[in-house]
Amino acid sequence: MLLPMPDASLFADSDLCVVGAVCRDIKTGPLPSGDYLLKDGETSIAGIQETIGGGGANSAGIAAKLGAKARFAGVVGTDSLAERLKLALERSGVRCFLRCASGLATGTTVNLVYASGERHFLSCHPNNAALDFEHLEMAALQGARHLLRADVWFSEPMLYGGNERLFRKARRMGLSVSLDLNWDPQWNAGRADEIARRKEAVRQLLPLVDLAHGNARELCVFADTLNLGKALEKLTTWGVKAVVVHKGADGAGYFSRGQMVTAPAVPTKKRLMATGTGDVLSVCMMLLHHQTNISAQERLQFANSIVAEFIEGRRSLIPSLD
Repeated sequence: MLLPMPDASLFADSDLCVVGAVCRDIKTGPLPSGDYLLKDGETSIAGIQETIGGGGANSAGIAAKLGAKARFAGVVGTDSLAERLKLALERSGVRCFLRCASGLATGTTVNLVYASGERHFLSCHPNNAALDFEHLEMAALQGARHLLRADVWFSEPMLYGGNERLFRKARRMGLSVSLDLNWDPQWNAGRADEIARRKEAVRQLLPLVDLAHGNARELCVFADTLNLGKALEKLTTWGVKAVVVHKGADGAGYFSRGQMVTAPAVPTKKRLMATGTGDVLSVCMMLLHHQTNISAQERLQFANSIVAEFIEGRRSLIPSLD
């Protein structure tokens, strides 16, 4: 069966609840990477963009802009930035369940985008570190089809106990569960024993997870192997039912029951968006998860076509921050 061109009607009956991080993203235009960035000086670039940030908030905004129902639960401070982020999400069609934490600043990430397509993030997220299960509004789950737990590493109260309680609650309410295995900042410079402890806390969640998401590098580091195939085998042995693999220029993959299905990237004529493609791919796969009449490969092909439109600037999916 050949899928039609991307049509928001395919997502209209999807309802995604996202629990994760929200912040301001300051993104640079593409610039050459190099040691010069670590030295005193100044570099001129093509542009700087301010948008909503945080994998969770971005994913909720993407889902809403694709035509699905979307809710977002998280923590903000009591500053003016928190209000700007909330208004931007609501303008995009996201229903917000935000706790305003007194005395905390709402976070910001500086996103250095390199010409090679690689990125480096400089983040300060005191609000997202304060996320905990006790203060999450469980009403956010009511009526949703799918839960995404994004930004899993940023909150220790969630990492050590809160995520399991959330996942069990979601499954009792009939939701499918996705987990984004993004990069843990501790992997760069943390103590080996602390990194292992954090990984183990997340591995214990995997029997409760329907879809895990990540790029090849993230999945391999999480699984302590240099081989993607071995990483995927470990993930399913630990209990996850399926894995969505972000493969960049090589497209995307879907691993389940020992089998990998892949779909090539859709060629693009121009590259206006360098970040957020993984979030777009994963959200598409979540919104299509209940569409059992569509094969995994067809879902990947459909998702890749939307990613290509996003890259070329033909689909605006990340909420802007006015």
